[in-house]
Amino acid sequence: MTSVQHMKWWGWGLDGVSFHHEDKPALRPFVLEAVGLDLDVPAEPMISFDDLAVPDSRIGDELLGALTAAVGEAHTTTDGMERVVHTYGKSLRDLLRVRAGDLPRVPDVVVYPADEGEVRQVVDLAVEADAVIIPFGGGSNISGSLEPPADEARPVISLDLGRLDRLLEVDEGSGLARIQAGTLGPDVERQLGDRGWTLGHFPDSFTHSTIGGWAATRSSGMQSDKYGDIADIVRGVRVVRPGKMLVVRPVPSASTGPSVREMVLGSEGRLGVITEVTVQVHRIPEHRVVLGYLFPSWKSGLSAMREISISEATPSITRVSDAHETGFSFATRKKTEGFSISGTASKGLMAVLEKRGWDLDQACLSFVGFEGSKGHVSDQKAIVRKIIRSHGGIVLGKGPGELYDQKKFDTPYIRDYLLDRGAAADVSETAAPWSRLQQVYDDVTAAANSAYDELGVKGWIMCHLSHSYHSGACLYFTFAFPHGGDVALKQYQTVKNAIQQSFIDAGGTLSHHHAVGTEHSAWLEQDISPAGVELVSGLLGAADPRANFNPGKILP
Repeated sequence: MTSVQHMKWWGWGLDGVSFHHEDKPALRPFVLEAVGLDLDVPAEPMISFDDLAVPDSRIGDELLGALTAAVGEAHTTTDGMERVVHTYGKSLRDLLRVRAGDLPRVPDVVVYPADEGEVRQVVDLAVEADAVIIPFGGGSNISGSLEPPADEARPVISLDLGRLDRLLEVDEGSGLARIQAGTLGPDVERQLGDRGWTLGHFPDSFTHSTIGGWAATRSSGMQSDKYGDIADIVRGVRVVRPGKMLVVRPVPSASTGPSVREMVLGSEGRLGVITEVTVQVHRIPEHRVVLGYLFPSWKSGLSAMREISISEATPSITRVSDAHETGFSFATRKKTEGFSISGTASKGLMAVLEKRGWDLDQACLSFVGFEGSKGHVSDQKAIVRKIIRSHGGIVLGKGPGELYDQKKFDTPYIRDYLLDRGAAADVSETAAPWSRLQQVYDDVTAAANSAYDELGVKGWIMCHLSHSYHSGACLYFTFAFPHGGDVALKQYQTVKNAIQQSFIDAGGTLSHHHAVGTEHSAWLEQDISPAGVELVSGLLGAADPRANFNPGKILP
């Protein structure tokens, strides 16, 4: 059988890797205060996979035989576990459903092509048979971009790109790298790093997501301030379409009508199967540091981030958490780790800050990253330090930044840990102009709290700013509440709807980097206008008239 490794069918990450709170003494009281959940209460036992009623495969013998001939018997499977793993992504909605055995439609077969030639064979066989093709990368999507429509009567093929996992070429003169679409984030950086290069793209899902998935969903990374979003990074792309290849050459810029490259980016598999991307890469910087800062308020943190974005500074990371997220960050640290607002080592600093008039309950933690030569980094740090001090902030130093760097990919494990114990937690993110950010923040926070009141639950919402641009920034919200078991999905939808509608009403977008999928499609028309939806519908309808490629995604 194929050697491609997948995440747990019921949660994030690989089997054997999980979160625990016992070495984090502040977390239990924090969660108890935030959502009324006692982490010392044992987790609910996980349902056994053997107890799931996995629907039988509907694949016909003729199509199955043809697919097996195309990619090999070892790389074609109708195994129940494989098909369930390829049914959903990793959103809260996905996990609630799969853990409840809610599997109205699963892929009928999973195929693992070895190269672009085999992808072409699979696509042509599927289209000829009027089957559905759903491209699959790492399975980390949280927008409903992977699941088959519940009423889909045709055979459904999950086309797993996990064997297309190589760096093919680096054009050192141009800093362009050709990379196969199924390459996971760590493998991208390892293969590039062996040659002295970096892509610089580090989304939260980095460990378990692929470069093709990043392109298909218009991903952003933690260092996008310096390296750009994936739409800035991808210069060329190869896409398998029925009977032909779509090839966008990696030129620096072009005036060739509406951008086909832009059509592919964010298309979520609806225009074909991305097999290869050519991306801009950079030499590994000589020096890299992430520093921690502390602001007296969220408002001062936002103002400082805006000023940094239009200054001569060019940091790789600009991030500031609101007071709620700051409290959560401190609560998840081990007793011996770094700076803590209430830690013994910081009592002197606390006294100084209180003397300055700080309300420590409103303090906001920030991280700013710097890369380049030592001289460049030193100059950038000086510019940022001056701006932060002008907004009342202070420098905490390298300790908090180093901890942030170590733990930046761990948050999904905390989400699963809470879900095991009866709390629903998930994320929603948006982007808006600087002039609208505070209003977006205020309105979303109020909407979530109103939703909690409507449900009669004790909920929590927190936020950080990331991905700064000249004109605005991304706001990334995390929300949590104790769920009601059988009604958890309905409760989640109430909160999610309130947050998403607030994004639109306050002047933000439905998603900055998580994609549309099915989770956000209800707000697409409000976001891009009815005429915009008409254009997208026309494109997808013309390119895929029988809806063979990942139907039901993006359009409401």
